[in-house]
Amino acid sequence: MKLQQLRYAWEVARHELNVSATAQSLYTSQPGISKQIKMLEEELGVIIFARAGKHLTHVTPVGQQILHKVGEILQHVEAIRRVSQEYRDEGTGELRIATTHTQARYALPPVIHQFTERFPAVSLHMHQGTPTQIAELAAHGEVDFAIATESLGLFSDLVMMPCYHWNRTVIVLKDHPLAQTERLTIEQLAKYPLVTYVFGFTGRSKLDEAFRQKNLNPRVVFTAADADVIKTYVRLGMGVGIVAHMAVDPVQDADLVKLDASHLFEASTTHIGFHRSAMLRGYMYEFMRAFAPHLTRERVDQAVGCHSRDEVAKLFASIELPIL
Repeated sequence: MKLQQLRYAWEVARHELNVSATAQSLYTSQPGISKQIKMLEEELGVIIFARAGKHLTHVTPVGQQILHKVGEILQHVEAIRRVSQEYRDEGTGELRIATTHTQARYALPPVIHQFTERFPAVSLHMHQGTPTQIAELAAHGEVDFAIATESLGLFSDLVMMPCYHWNRTVIVLKDHPLAQTERLTIEQLAKYPLVTYVFGFTGRSKLDEAFRQKNLNPRVVFTAADADVIKTYVRLGMGVGIVAHMAVDPVQDADLVKLDASHLFEASTTHIGFHRSAMLRGYMYEFMRAFAPHLTRERVDQAVGCHSRDEVAKLFASIELPIL
Protein backbone atom coordinates (compact mmCIF):
# COMPACT_ATOMS: atom_id res chain seq x y z
CA MET A 1 0.00 0.00 0.00
CA LYS A 2 1.52 3.29 -1.12
CA LEU A 3 0.67 6.83 -0.10
CA GLN A 4 0.35 7.76 -3.77
CA GLN A 5 -2.32 5.09 -4.26
CA LEU A 6 -4.31 6.43 -1.31
CA ARG A 7 -4.05 9.97 -2.64
CA TYR A 8 -5.23 8.87 -6.08
CA ALA A 9 -8.27 7.09 -4.60
CA TRP A 10 -9.11 10.11 -2.45
CA GLU A 11 -8.82 12.55 -5.35
CA VAL A 12 -10.92 10.39 -7.67
CA ALA A 13 -13.71 10.36 -5.09
CA ARG A 14 -13.35 14.13 -4.63
CA HIS A 15 -13.62 14.65 -8.40
CA GLU A 16 -16.93 12.76 -8.51
CA LEU A 17 -15.29 9.61 -9.96
CA ASN A 18 -13.99 11.51 -12.98
CA VAL A 19 -10.58 9.91 -13.51
CA SER A 20 -9.75 12.21 -16.40
CA ALA A 21 -10.36 15.35 -14.33
CA THR A 22 -8.39 13.82 -11.46
CA ALA A 23 -5.43 13.11 -13.72
CA GLN A 24 -5.51 16.65 -15.03
CA SER A 25 -5.56 18.15 -11.55
CA LEU A 26 -2.64 15.95 -10.43
CA TYR A 27 -0.65 16.45 -13.65
CA THR A 28 -0.45 12.73 -14.34
CA SER A 29 -2.01 10.20 -16.72
CA GLN A 30 -5.46 8.67 -16.51
CA PRO A 31 -4.21 5.09 -17.12
CA GLY A 32 -1.63 5.56 -14.37
CA ILE A 33 -4.28 6.51 -11.83
CA SER A 34 -6.58 3.65 -12.85
CA LYS A 35 -3.69 1.18 -12.59
CA GLN A 36 -2.63 2.35 -9.11
CA ILE A 37 -6.21 2.23 -7.77
CA LYS A 38 -6.65 -1.29 -9.19
CA MET A 39 -3.39 -2.38 -7.50
CA LEU A 40 -4.63 -0.90 -4.21
CA GLU A 41 -7.93 -2.79 -4.46
CA GLU A 42 -6.10 -6.04 -5.27
CA GLU A 43 -3.81 -5.63 -2.26
CA LEU A 44 -6.74 -4.88 0.07
CA GLY A 45 -8.91 -7.61 -1.45
CA VAL A 46 -11.97 -5.32 -1.73
CA ILE A 47 -13.55 -3.11 -4.36
CA ILE A 48 -13.43 0.60 -3.54
CA PHE A 49 -15.08 1.84 -6.75
CA ALA A 50 -17.85 -0.07 -8.52
CA ARG A 51 -17.48 -0.13 -12.30
CA ALA A 52 -19.54 -0.43 -15.45
CA GLY A 53 -17.05 -1.36 -18.12
CA LYS A 54 -14.17 1.10 -17.82
CA HIS A 55 -16.26 3.73 -16.01
CA LEU A 56 -16.49 4.16 -12.25
CA THR A 57 -20.12 4.31 -11.15
CA HIS A 58 -20.11 4.71 -7.37
CA VAL A 59 -18.15 4.20 -4.18
CA THR A 60 -18.92 0.86 -2.51
CA PRO A 61 -19.92 0.73 1.19
CA VAL A 62 -16.51 -0.64 2.18
CA GLY A 63 -14.94 1.93 -0.12
CA GLN A 64 -16.67 4.71 1.81
CA GLN A 65 -15.16 3.45 5.06
CA ILE A 66 -11.71 3.17 3.48
CA LEU A 67 -11.87 6.64 1.95
CA HIS A 68 -12.88 8.10 5.32
CA LYS A 69 -9.69 6.64 6.81
CA VAL A 70 -7.68 7.77 3.79
CA GLY A 71 -8.84 11.34 4.39
CA GLU A 72 -7.57 11.15 7.97
CA ILE A 73 -4.23 9.71 6.80
CA LEU A 74 -3.72 12.48 4.25
CA GLN A 75 -4.48 15.11 6.88
CA HIS A 76 -1.86 13.58 9.16
CA VAL A 77 0.62 13.56 6.26
CA GLU A 78 -0.04 17.25 5.72
CA ALA A 79 0.42 17.85 9.46
CA ILE A 80 3.81 16.10 9.31
CA ARG A 81 4.87 18.38 6.47
CA ARG A 82 3.80 21.40 8.45
CA VAL A 83 5.74 20.26 11.52
CA SER A 84 8.94 20.06 9.49
CA GLN A 85 8.22 23.41 7.85
CA GLU A 86 7.51 24.98 11.23
CA TYR A 87 10.98 24.06 12.44
CA ARG A 88 12.65 25.06 9.17
CA ASP A 89 11.11 28.50 8.94
CA GLU A 90 8.15 29.51 11.11
CA GLY A 91 7.61 32.72 9.16
CA THR A 92 7.14 31.07 5.76
CA GLY A 93 4.17 29.10 4.50
CA GLU A 94 0.58 29.57 3.47
CA LEU A 95 -2.74 30.27 5.14
CA ARG A 96 -5.99 29.10 3.55
CA ILE A 97 -9.27 30.58 4.76
CA ALA A 98 -12.84 29.67 3.80
CA THR A 99 -15.60 32.12 4.65
CA THR A 100 -18.65 33.97 3.38
CA HIS A 101 -18.65 37.17 1.35
CA THR A 102 -19.68 39.35 4.29
CA GLN A 103 -16.71 38.22 6.40
CA ALA A 104 -14.28 38.47 3.48
CA ARG A 105 -15.50 41.91 2.42
CA TYR A 106 -16.13 43.65 5.75
CA ALA A 107 -14.61 41.86 8.75
CA LEU A 108 -11.34 40.45 7.44
CA PRO A 109 -9.58 43.24 5.46
CA PRO A 110 -7.96 45.02 8.46
CA VAL A 111 -6.95 41.67 9.94
CA ILE A 112 -5.46 40.50 6.63
CA HIS A 113 -3.60 43.80 6.23
CA GLN A 114 -2.11 43.55 9.71
CA PHE A 115 -1.21 39.89 9.22
CA THR A 116 0.53 40.35 5.85
CA GLU A 117 2.62 43.19 7.22
CA ARG A 118 3.83 40.98 10.05
CA PHE A 119 4.21 37.79 7.98
CA PRO A 120 5.09 38.91 4.42
CA ALA A 121 6.43 35.45 3.51
CA VAL A 122 3.10 33.73 4.23
CA SER A 123 0.83 33.47 1.19
CA LEU A 124 -2.90 33.89 1.83
CA HIS A 125 -5.68 32.13 -0.06
CA MET A 126 -9.32 33.13 0.44
CA HIS A 127 -12.18 30.81 -0.52
CA GLN A 128 -15.72 32.20 -0.46
CA GLY A 129 -18.76 29.94 -0.35
CA THR A 130 -21.87 28.72 1.41
CA PRO A 131 -21.66 27.33 4.95
CA THR A 132 -21.87 23.82 3.45
CA GLN A 133 -19.00 24.49 1.06
CA ILE A 134 -16.92 26.08 3.83
CA ALA A 135 -17.49 23.08 6.11
CA GLU A 136 -16.52 20.62 3.38
CA LEU A 137 -13.32 22.48 2.55
CA ALA A 138 -12.28 22.52 6.21
CA ALA A 139 -13.30 18.91 6.87
CA HIS A 140 -11.27 17.71 3.87
CA GLY A 141 -8.21 19.67 4.94
CA GLU A 142 -8.34 21.94 1.89
CA VAL A 143 -8.35 25.07 4.07
CA ASP A 144 -6.81 25.85 7.45
CA PHE A 145 -9.61 27.99 8.88
CA ALA A 146 -13.36 28.13 8.45
CA ILE A 147 -15.04 31.40 9.44
CA ALA A 148 -18.83 31.21 9.61
CA THR A 149 -21.95 32.31 11.45
CA GLU A 150 -24.65 29.93 10.26
CA SER A 151 -25.10 26.15 10.23
CA LEU A 152 -22.52 25.28 12.89
CA GLY A 153 -23.89 21.74 12.93
CA LEU A 154 -22.11 21.24 9.61
CA PHE A 155 -18.77 21.81 11.32
CA SER A 156 -18.90 18.83 13.69
CA ASP A 157 -15.34 17.76 12.82
CA LEU A 158 -13.94 21.20 13.61
CA VAL A 159 -12.98 23.07 16.75
CA MET A 160 -15.23 26.14 16.42
CA MET A 161 -14.52 29.13 18.70
CA PRO A 162 -16.62 32.30 19.08
CA CYS A 163 -15.06 35.54 17.80
CA TYR A 164 -17.62 38.35 18.02
CA HIS A 165 -21.34 39.17 18.05
CA TRP A 166 -23.08 41.23 15.39
CA ASN A 167 -26.56 42.34 14.45
CA ARG A 168 -28.46 43.87 11.56
CA THR A 169 -29.28 47.19 10.00
CA VAL A 170 -32.34 47.94 7.88
CA ILE A 171 -31.64 50.10 4.82
CA VAL A 172 -34.19 52.02 2.76
CA LEU A 173 -34.26 54.79 0.18
CA LYS A 174 -34.61 58.32 1.54
CA ASP A 175 -38.17 58.67 0.24
CA HIS A 176 -39.34 55.35 1.69
CA PRO A 177 -42.19 55.48 4.28
CA LEU A 178 -39.90 53.89 6.90
CA ALA A 179 -37.15 56.47 6.42
CA GLN A 180 -38.47 58.71 9.20
CA THR A 181 -39.15 55.91 11.68
CA GLU A 182 -37.51 56.48 15.05
CA ARG A 183 -37.86 52.96 16.46
CA LEU A 184 -38.62 50.23 13.97
CA THR A 185 -40.98 47.34 14.79
CA ILE A 186 -41.13 43.86 13.31
CA GLU A 187 -44.77 44.50 12.36
CA GLN A 188 -43.72 47.49 10.26
CA LEU A 189 -41.11 45.44 8.44
CA ALA A 190 -43.66 42.72 7.67
CA LYS A 191 -45.71 45.22 5.63
CA TYR A 192 -42.99 45.71 3.00
CA PRO A 193 -41.15 43.52 0.49
CA LEU A 194 -37.74 42.54 1.88
CA VAL A 195 -34.34 42.18 0.25
CA THR A 196 -31.92 40.15 2.36
CA TYR A 197 -29.53 37.22 2.58
CA VAL A 198 -30.09 33.76 1.15
CA PHE A 199 -31.21 31.32 3.84
CA GLY A 200 -28.16 29.74 5.45
CA PHE A 201 -26.04 32.86 5.01
CA THR A 202 -24.96 35.51 7.49
CA GLY A 203 -27.40 35.02 10.33
CA ARG A 204 -30.47 34.62 8.14
CA SER A 205 -32.01 32.07 10.53
CA LYS A 206 -32.18 34.70 13.32
CA LEU A 207 -34.15 36.97 11.01
CA ASP A 208 -36.68 34.29 10.09
CA GLU A 209 -37.07 33.29 13.74
CA ALA A 210 -37.91 36.86 14.78
CA PHE A 211 -40.85 36.96 12.35
CA ARG A 212 -41.94 33.47 13.33
CA GLN A 213 -42.15 34.43 17.01
CA LYS A 214 -44.62 37.17 16.08
CA ASN A 215 -46.60 34.82 13.79
CA LEU A 216 -45.64 36.98 10.82
CA ASN A 217 -44.62 35.86 7.34
CA PRO A 218 -41.91 38.10 5.89
CA ARG A 219 -42.36 38.91 2.20
CA VAL A 220 -38.84 38.25 0.96
CA VAL A 221 -38.78 39.21 -2.72
CA PHE A 222 -35.06 39.00 -3.41
CA THR A 223 -32.14 37.19 -1.76
CA ALA A 224 -28.38 37.23 -2.30
CA ALA A 225 -25.23 36.05 -0.55
CA ASP A 226 -23.54 39.41 -1.12
CA ALA A 227 -24.49 42.49 0.95
CA ASP A 228 -23.37 44.80 -1.86
CA VAL A 229 -25.81 43.08 -4.23
CA ILE A 230 -28.58 43.49 -1.65
CA LYS A 231 -27.85 47.23 -1.40
CA THR A 232 -27.89 47.53 -5.19
CA TYR A 233 -31.42 46.14 -5.38
CA VAL A 234 -32.60 48.32 -2.52
CA ARG A 235 -31.41 51.28 -4.59
CA LEU A 236 -33.48 49.95 -7.49
CA GLY A 237 -36.57 50.16 -5.27
CA MET A 238 -37.20 46.43 -4.95
CA GLY A 239 -37.76 46.57 -1.22
CA VAL A 240 -36.43 47.11 2.29
CA GLY A 241 -32.93 45.77 2.80
CA ILE A 242 -31.73 43.86 5.86
CA VAL A 243 -27.96 43.39 6.07
CA ALA A 244 -25.25 42.89 8.65
CA HIS A 245 -24.46 46.14 10.47
CA MET A 246 -20.79 45.84 9.47
CA ALA A 247 -21.82 45.80 5.80
CA VAL A 248 -23.11 49.40 5.86
CA ASP A 249 -20.48 52.01 5.00
CA PRO A 250 -21.29 55.54 6.23
CA VAL A 251 -19.62 57.10 3.17
CA GLN A 252 -20.34 54.72 0.29
CA ASP A 253 -23.91 54.14 1.49
CA ALA A 254 -24.71 57.77 2.31
CA ASP A 255 -27.59 57.67 -0.18
CA LEU A 256 -29.43 55.13 1.99
CA VAL A 257 -31.19 55.61 5.31
CA LYS A 258 -29.91 53.25 8.02
CA LEU A 259 -32.34 52.05 10.70
CA ASP A 260 -31.12 50.19 13.77
CA ALA A 261 -32.56 46.67 13.99
CA SER A 262 -30.55 45.30 16.91
CA HIS A 263 -33.67 45.33 19.11
CA LEU A 264 -35.62 43.29 16.56
CA PHE A 265 -33.31 40.35 16.03
CA GLU A 266 -31.22 38.19 18.32
CA ALA A 267 -27.52 38.85 17.85
CA SER A 268 -25.52 36.36 15.79
CA THR A 269 -22.05 35.06 16.61
CA THR A 270 -19.24 34.54 14.14
CA HIS A 271 -16.93 31.58 14.80
CA ILE A 272 -13.52 30.54 13.52
CA GLY A 273 -12.57 26.88 13.41
CA PHE A 274 -10.07 24.31 12.24
CA HIS A 275 -9.87 20.54 12.04
CA ARG A 276 -9.04 18.93 15.37
CA SER A 277 -6.08 17.07 13.82
CA ALA A 278 -4.66 20.21 12.19
CA MET A 279 -1.06 21.21 12.82
CA LEU A 280 -1.29 24.84 13.90
CA ARG A 281 1.79 26.84 13.01
CA GLY A 282 2.89 29.90 14.94
CA TYR A 283 1.55 32.38 12.42
CA MET A 284 -1.83 30.62 12.47
CA TYR A 285 -2.15 31.27 16.19
CA GLU A 286 -1.26 34.89 15.48
CA PHE A 287 -3.92 35.17 12.80
CA MET A 288 -6.61 33.93 15.18
CA ARG A 289 -5.52 36.39 17.85
CA ALA A 290 -5.55 39.24 15.32
CA PHE A 291 -9.09 38.29 14.28
CA ALA A 292 -10.31 37.79 17.86
CA PRO A 293 -7.91 39.06 20.58
CA HIS A 294 -9.31 36.71 23.22
CA LEU A 295 -8.15 33.71 21.15
CA THR A 296 -4.73 33.45 22.76
CA ARG A 297 -2.53 30.44 22.05
CA GLU A 298 -3.25 29.04 25.49
CA ARG A 299 -7.02 29.37 25.08
CA VAL A 300 -6.97 27.86 21.59
CA ASP A 301 -5.01 24.87 22.89
CA GLN A 302 -7.55 24.50 25.70
CA ALA A 303 -10.36 24.46 23.12
CA VAL A 304 -8.57 21.69 21.19
CA GLY A 305 -8.53 19.66 24.40
CA CYS A 306 -12.31 19.94 24.84
CA HIS A 307 -14.31 16.81 24.05
CA SER A 308 -17.53 18.48 22.93
CA ARG A 309 -18.96 21.72 21.61
CA ASP A 310 -20.61 22.28 24.98
CA GLU A 311 -17.19 22.19 26.66
CA VAL A 312 -15.90 24.76 24.19
CA ALA A 313 -18.93 26.97 24.93
CA LYS A 314 -18.21 26.76 28.67
CA LEU A 315 -14.59 27.69 28.06
CA PHE A 316 -15.67 30.97 26.45
CA ALA A 317 -18.81 31.60 28.51
CA SER A 318 -17.14 34.12 30.82
CA ILE A 319 -15.59 36.12 27.99
CA GLU A 320 -17.38 39.25 26.82
CA LEU A 321 -17.20 39.11 23.06
CA PRO A 322 -16.95 42.36 21.07
CA ILE A 323 -19.94 43.56 19.05
CA LEU A 324 -19.41 44.63 15.43
